[in-house]
Parts: sequence; C-alpha cells; structure tokens
Amino acid sequence: MATYILVPGGWHGSWAFEAVVPLLERAGHTVHALTLTGLRPDDDIETVATANLDTHADDVLRILDQEHITDATLVGHSYAGMVIAAAADRAGGRISRLVHLDAYVPRDGESCWSLTSDEYRRAFVDGAADIGYAVRPPFRPPNGGDPRRRPHPLASIMQTIRLTGAVDRVPRREFVYCSGWDARTPFAELRNRLQADPEWQVHELPTAHNAMREAPEAVAALLLDELTADASTHSRQPRE
Repeated sequence: MATYILVPGGWHGSWAFEAVVPLLERAGHTVHALTLTGLRPDDDIETVATANLDTHADDVLRILDQEHITDATLVGHSYAGMVIAAAADRAGGRISRLVHLDAYVPRDGESCWSLTSDEYRRAFVDGAADIGYAVRPPFRPPNGGDPRRRPHPLASIMQTIRLTGAVDRVPRREFVYCSGWDARTPFAELRNRLQADPEWQVHELPTAHNAMREAPEAVAALLLDELTADASTHSRQPRE
C-alpha cells in the first residue's frame, strides 16, 4: 500500500483534500493531509510573518520523520508544487513519486513569485497591502471562496528555491494540468515544457483550478493509477 502526503496550495489547509482523503483510505492507503505552518487557525502573527518556503518544506520532512515514512507519494496543489519539490530534494531518497496538481514545478533559483503570471503577482501585492507579511485570499465570502481560507505567508511566495538536483532522481514525476480555466491559468507554458520532457508524465483534467474539490473522484483515480483516457486527456507515459 502507498503512503500519500497531500499538501494544499495558497490560503488552504488540509480541508482542501477532504473529499479525496477517504477515497484513498478506502483503497487501503495511508494518507496525511497537511496544513502548512502559518495557515493554521491558531498560528500567531510571528508564525505567519516568518513562515517561508523552507518552513513549509520542513513541514513535509517532519511528517516523514515522525511517521518513519521511507516511500512516499507527495501531492502538491498550486503553490505547494514549490513545497513538494523542495522537500523531495532534501528527503534523502524517501520520495518515490511527485504529483504536481495544477502546480508550479520550479527549477533552482525560481520562486512562486517569479513563476506566476502578472495577474497573480498583482493579486499578491494587493492582498498583502494592508498587513504586509501575508496575502489575504483573493476572493472573500459571500462573493466567493471557502471561508476557511487563511492569509498566506508572503515570505513563502517570495523565497527562491534551492535545489541540489536530488529532486530530479525521484522515480515518478507527474504534472496535472487543469484545463477548465485556460483563460487565467499560469501553467500553460509549464504544461508545454513538461510534455516535451521525457522524464515527466503529463495529465489533463477538464476542471477548474481546485480539481480536488471539483472532481475528487478523478483526482483520486489519478493518484491510484486508475484514471482512464477519457478522464485524463493528453496523458503521456515517460519514455524509458
């Protein structure tokens, strides 16, 4: 049986995967859904203000250590693509599979800020304007967005990642492109780059960005290697 560590994207907590977790557990797997430091409801201002990308990578590594996990699948949504890449690079061979779920796939020296679109950079600036150290969610109830979302630590968005190359030795690396928001996605060029890379497997889901909430069955099926060609268009196996 597999061990999955699910890492939510910006502003979200473990609840983002609440519809996916039982589907994986029902199949007999072990699942850890994380809430990253600075995004927990009881985190104080200092914790939020100082949490950065390294902090979040350490959150993942701590689970590996505490649970004595030596063969994990890391799943990162959106911003958390940065997190799982950083964690895998430092995990000492304990990661067997990376799944970037409509998520950033960084190279050494890049950041969420440098990789995202102008639209999202403006949203980050606007969202941090009033408190400075964190970015408020871009849409707030009642107009949109889950009320459980929290301000996201700005330092984690700005910090550049440092990779040794160990992440490139993870045996399975996958990218899931969500095509249901083509007009706004910052991931179109990334999809094209990874489709041309024989080391990557690329899937496409016809959902908006939050696929794990919009189509949890399809996300679970992908993680369980049960996704059909109809559910995942343009899926490609890497060459040997």
